[in-house]
Amino acid sequence: MMMMMVHLQTQAKYKGIFDCVAIIYTREGIPGFFKGMALPVLITGVSNAAAFGSYSNALDYLTQSQRSDRNQGNPACASAIFVAGCFSGLVQVVITAPADLVKVRLQGQTTSRLGICGARYRGPLHCMTVILKEEGPRGLYRAGLALSLRDVPCYGLYFLPYELTCRFLTEEGKQPGTLSIMMAGGVAGVMTWAFATPMDVVKARLQMSGAGGRVYRGVLHCMSVSLKEEGMRVFCKGLILNSVRAFPVNAITFLSYKNLMSLFSRAT
Repeated sequence: MMMMMVHLQTQAKYKGIFDCVAIIYTREGIPGFFKGMALPVLITGVSNAAAFGSYSNALDYLTQSQRSDRNQGNPACASAIFVAGCFSGLVQVVITAPADLVKVRLQGQTTSRLGICGARYRGPLHCMTVILKEEGPRGLYRAGLALSLRDVPCYGLYFLPYELTCRFLTEEGKQPGTLSIMMAGGVAGVMTWAFATPMDVVKARLQMSGAGGRVYRGVLHCMSVSLKEEGMRVFCKGLILNSVRAFPVNAITFLSYKNLMSLFSRAT
């Protein structure tokens, strides 16, 4: 799905999801749908640990005066949850920006099943080497502003609906059950991507800028050019795929996080 999303967001030639699937399969076969995933998969654990860890620590810091109330089961206020989520988004950007850039560059290049089309990057390490050689260390953070504009506010929106949905689905004084956690995680994921998709499109286009495609001067230039050429609908590209992927992925993510935290709490 991530492969299709990058293609839909960065290239205007596709008529829709099924057209994108057909073209990718015809040109690259099944392996084409998994291109560029090695590095993101390797750092997923690190990035999630950083996001959830920084969120928990920031929330504890922001609610120090309410700590006794929280220990008694009283929830944190919405503003503290949102600010802590925004902080975790900032931490996430610092860690994941290079890997995200490499993923988009690898997924955005087109090769044939026989590899005849002269791919610019041979793999994640080669892609990073080329970027460092051409642009220096700063190049690994290309589109960092767009990524920050996407992740910082959207991580605030990520944790807030999760907490609110959990409270709604859980009886007062009780801990949320498995179904409540999964439902809240899924809702949080879908709501987050509904807000994040427009800037995700801009971010992907800026990351492909300078890699053989159109060159954009910055976030505003990319937005204005995209809007002029493709209309408002350009900022919704990938929304359906993002939403379909977001519900199960985030349901499992939050369930795993809660179960691990409970396990570690009992161990200590």
